[in-house]
Amino acid sequence: MKILYYDCFSGISGDMNLGAMLDLGVDKDLLLDELGRLNLEEHYNIDIRKETKRGISGTRVEIKIDHLHKTVAKNHSHGRNLKSIIKLLEDSHVSTSVKARSLKMFKLLAEGEAKVHVVDIDEIHFHEVGGTDAILDIVGAAFCLEYLQVDKVISSSIELGGGFVSCQHGLLPVPAPAVIELLQGVPVKLGRVQFETTTPTGAVILATSVQEFTDQINIEIDKTGYGIGKRDLEIPNVLRVYLGEILDLNNEDEDRDSKARDNDAKTEHEYMIETNIDDMNPEYYEYIEEKLFATGALDTFKTQIIMKKGRPGIKLSVLMTKENIFKIEEVIYRETSAIGLRIYPIEKKMLQRDISQLSTKFGLVSVKSSHYADKTKTKPEYEDCKRLAKENNVTLTEVYDEIHRILYTGE
Repeated sequence: MKILYYDCFSGISGDMNLGAMLDLGVDKDLLLDELGRLNLEEHYNIDIRKETKRGISGTRVEIKIDHLHKTVAKNHSHGRNLKSIIKLLEDSHVSTSVKARSLKMFKLLAEGEAKVHVVDIDEIHFHEVGGTDAILDIVGAAFCLEYLQVDKVISSSIELGGGFVSCQHGLLPVPAPAVIELLQGVPVKLGRVQFETTTPTGAVILATSVQEFTDQINIEIDKTGYGIGKRDLEIPNVLRVYLGEILDLNNEDEDRDSKARDNDAKTEHEYMIETNIDDMNPEYYEYIEEKLFATGALDTFKTQIIMKKGRPGIKLSVLMTKENIFKIEEVIYRETSAIGLRIYPIEKKMLQRDISQLSTKFGLVSVKSSHYADKTKTKPEYEDCKRLAKENNVTLTEVYDEIHRILYTGE
């Protein structure tokens, strides 16, 4: 099982995360290209460089905002709200998967802030996290996770730091209330240094991406990345990440056999929620499915059924991990007319796959390849093809023909 492991001995921030991901091997040019698709009004520059912090060499990412453009700065001086950030992302040209991950992070952050300040979620204004640098950090994190395509994300316990931090609300104790809210139920450490080592941006990246928090893990490390922070502390202000394979010490022979069958299908254990609906406006389904995906659904689909007394209906099915069952239940109960659910574990088997970026005369497109034995199935990302067709004023068929020409001829 391919995993990404966060070693948060000095906490995590958005810029440290980007640095660690690039140091791990994420393609810098593809990341910058994806961030450019946000079409932000603000002028900025992303400085990526090698640095050393207390003897540890890694990658430093520094986002510099051009404050000379006063009109734009004034427009966002009060902070963006969730609605404006959702619009920014939905109007952008970032890939569908990156957009979904980013929206999930901002929505969770808004829920946390709303709970802390006891206000409606629509009243929350992101001051620090609504800034250009934080938006780039979050969307960049979403891109990096999509780029790596790991099977599971795991994290160590998280160092939060100590002391006080100055923000829009004044001087707050470390960890800030929003960080504590985001990391409910997560193992943390406090007070190693008198500084905020884990920011709200870093906390929400972990809260939405990590499936397991543990300091005890058996892993065969393939790559290591270091993201360098901006502070000089008593401990290295560094985020370390590992890319590797989980080892089952009780089944080492099985592990070796599994590695020898890299092209075989793999099995995962998930959960399915189903409900039968015959009394709801069908226009609602698109909106509901968007909310389900934003909440963590892995897949959702609808099946036409005939219910009792011959009434036509829809069976709504949602696939998810065990950790997301409660959140998915809440969306279904709140947003649909359902009054009951069926929940059961399932075994999911799927082919190994990877996503690569293909350069065409129309622009970059994501291509998904799945493998079994000596056969490979390749399919371009539909949303990317649609975007390229619109941007270049050509037909969708022309875009697909160009992609297939490159794939099959190698030219």
